[in-house]
Order: sequence, then C-alpha cells, then structure tokens
Amino acid sequence: MKINKKALAILSAGHLVTDVNQGALPALLPFFKEVMNLSYTTAGIILLFGNLTSSVIQPAFGILSDKRPIGWLLPLAPFIACLGMSLTGLIPNYYLLLICVIVSGFGVASFHPEGFKTAHFFTGDKKATGMSIFAVGGSLGIALGPVWALTLVTSLGLKGTLVMIGPGILMAVILFFSISWLTTPVWSAFTRAKKETKKPLSKSQKISLLLLISVVTVRSWTQLGLVSYIPFYYIDYLKGDPLYAGKLVSTFLMAGALGTLIGSPLADRWGHKNFLLISLILTFPILLLFYNTSGLIAFVVLGIAGMVLISSFALTTVMAQGLLPQHLGMASGLMVGFAIGTGGIGVTLLGTIADIWGVPMAMKTIFVLPLIAFGLALLVKYPPKKKDGE
Repeated sequence: MKINKKALAILSAGHLVTDVNQGALPALLPFFKEVMNLSYTTAGIILLFGNLTSSVIQPAFGILSDKRPIGWLLPLAPFIACLGMSLTGLIPNYYLLLICVIVSGFGVASFHPEGFKTAHFFTGDKKATGMSIFAVGGSLGIALGPVWALTLVTSLGLKGTLVMIGPGILMAVILFFSISWLTTPVWSAFTRAKKETKKPLSKSQKISLLLLISVVTVRSWTQLGLVSYIPFYYIDYLKGDPLYAGKLVSTFLMAGALGTLIGSPLADRWGHKNFLLISLILTFPILLLFYNTSGLIAFVVLGIAGMVLISSFALTTVMAQGLLPQHLGMASGLMVGFAIGTGGIGVTLLGTIADIWGVPMAMKTIFVLPLIAFGLALLVKYPPKKKDGE
C-alpha cells in the first residue's frame, strides 16, 4: 500500500499550525519573566501548566478516539491552540496568563491523538516514513514558533502575540472542508474493529510501553530543556541578543524537522529500535561539542544535535502503535502526550537547578539526559512478538 501524500500533507499543515504555539511559549518566557518580575522557577511553571494540560488530557482523548472517532477535533484544535497563545501577550496577570496557556495546551492535546491516528491510515507499508510526513509538520511548527513569536514581539511589542490567531483560523477552514474524506478510513477501521474482540495487553507489552514512555519523557526533557535554556543562557547569562537566541533555538528545531524526514526511512531500513538507540547515544557528545563552540560553528553543531535527537519523534509513536495495534489512539496519546507534558516537569526541575547553581549547570544537566534515555531504550522489547497479547 502506497503513502497518501496529499492527506498527510494536509494533516501535517494542521500539525504545524497547532505546534507553532508549543515552540512559541518557551521563547516568550524571558519576556513574561521580565514583565511580571518572575523567578526562573515561576517562569518554568508557566510551561509546566501548559504542558501538563496536554499530558493529562491527551491520553484521555486517545482513549475516547479508540471508542469512537472524533474527527471534528481536527479543524477545531488548531484554532483553540492559536487562540490561547494569541492572548498571552495581552494578559497583565500571572494567573490569567496561566489560563491562556492552559487553553492553548488543550488545543494541542485534542489535536494529536486524532491526528496521529488518522495519519496512520495514510502511511502505507512504510510506517515510519509515512508518519514522518505528518510528524514533520509538528517539528516545523515547534521550530518556527520561537522566530515567529520573537519577530512579532520585537516588532509589535508583547501584544503582537495577537497576530498568532490568524493561522489558526485559516487552518480550521482548510481542515473543515477536508474532514469528510480524511476520516473515511478511520470510520471504516472503527466499524471493522467493533466486530472483533480486543485482546488484553500482555505483561511484555505493558513493560515495553512503560519503558518507551520513559524514553520519550527523558528525550522530551532534553529537547524542551534546550529550547527553554538556550534563550536564558544567551539572554540572561551572556547578555546577548534575544533574536540571536531565537535563531539558535529555531536552528536546533528546524534541523530536528529535517532529521525526522531523513531518519524515518533509515529507521524503516535499519530497524526501529536500532535507530532509536543510535540517535540517543550520538546526542550526548554532540551537545558537549556545542557547549564548547561559538559563532557559526555553534549553529552547525546545534543543528546536527537537533537533527539527531528529534529524528526519533515519529518513530517512537510508530513503535507504540506497533506495541498496541488495537489501541492506536491511546498509543498516540500516550506517546505524544507524555512527550509534551512531562517536558514541562523537566523544565521546572531545571529551573530549580538554575536558581540554585546557575544557568550553566542547568545546561550541563540537560546534556546527560540522552544517556539515561539510551539505557532505558535498551530494555524495550521491540518489535513485539506475535504471541504478545494472546
């Protein structure tokens, strides 16, 4: 079965518009910190609230999706995500700001399980390659988010975030008029599945899924930690240009988007678990090299780090769907939900480290995390054996 590139391109565009808001939030933290006179820890809590909203709600949407497809979320979710983030620059109160971030996180949470589940039916035989087309939209969105947000804020002031509602409206319209044919295979599969008895998860499936979630969690701490602390390191610690810091973060994430496209075909060829292990172990020395470079070389090295680390994003979702073939929505919700939500916990802990020992120590802590993820990935039993779940 061939990959349906048209369907995946539309879904990927929706993914991009939704996840732009995720990329924008960490880049906006230094501005919220300055305007509201926040500590690093309370600034990190802003990210924690938005991400925990996504983490808590997203698996729930996945479970609901397995019970009955909810395709109408595909056009609605990008709009909600953009609406919440667009209002953050207009809010003078810390607690109202948290509410806006939570609303945006709700939009992100509601899009991903249904989006990944729908994309699954258009990926053809090469699951990782096909899913990478959908996933790269999210990676690009997160990558463009910092430059998009920083450009608006530096040009129009903090209230410039209001412009972010525009892409959400446009994407909602496009997905609304595409929803009928995008959801047809989802409903067909749902109708067939109702006639079958779902087998309980085996102990091996449960353990491997738990380990895979742990890998995704630690990888997320690494990614979101870098996205959050590169601006703090260059703006607050080195007293550098905010736009320069934003360009560094976007270089990291844009390269990650490229890594998603390049890495997934290699993963289909080399084996999913093998590729995951390689990407994690290589990230550690590359990040160490970045910390000790500057200028153009720093951009190049950080780009390579992003390419390697983020290349496994679509892959881990495909691996989870492989472990839970009868629970595609839940698998997607758990993988992407934990990838988003638990990153906020990591950033909050890094904020405490930065408050006590300084931003450089927080950066060095981030560099060790891929080694922990590598150790956990070694223990994952994948691909699942035929007898699992029987």
